[in-house]
Amino acid sequence: MQTSLSTLVMIVQVLSALVIVGLVLLQHGKGADMGASFGSGASGSLFGATGSSNFLSKSTGVAVAVFFIATLILTSLGANKAPSVGVMDNLPAAKTAPASAASVAASVAPVGAPESASVSAASQTTEIPK
Repeated sequence: MQTSLSTLVMIVQVLSALVIVGLVLLQHGKGADMGASFGSGASGSLFGATGSSNFLSKSTGVAVAVFFIATLILTSLGANKAPSVGVMDNLPAAKTAPASAASVAASVAPVGAPESASVSAASQTTEIPK
């Protein structure tokens, strides 16, 4: 249930992001007029005259609101999942041969022990390494 909901919300988020990009590219910029560079249309405000918002700017605001709501929903759904440590955790366990006592003793030889002691313990194993 939760994976299908998160998939649906992710689809809504991607679609709203694409709509935002399209609407921003369609909008007419403030400095796009030829007369804006020569001072016509500047009304004494810092960024020029701000008229009433049109359909494109209102729909961009709605698409941004949908994008942020979808992001919050995805965040809350992701916070409830159990954390995975890594990619290798999902792999099946490999079958390994049990370690014999001699090979364990050879690998845990004391620091001051001579090399012949660890070699003799390793040579006593009957298993062939692979």
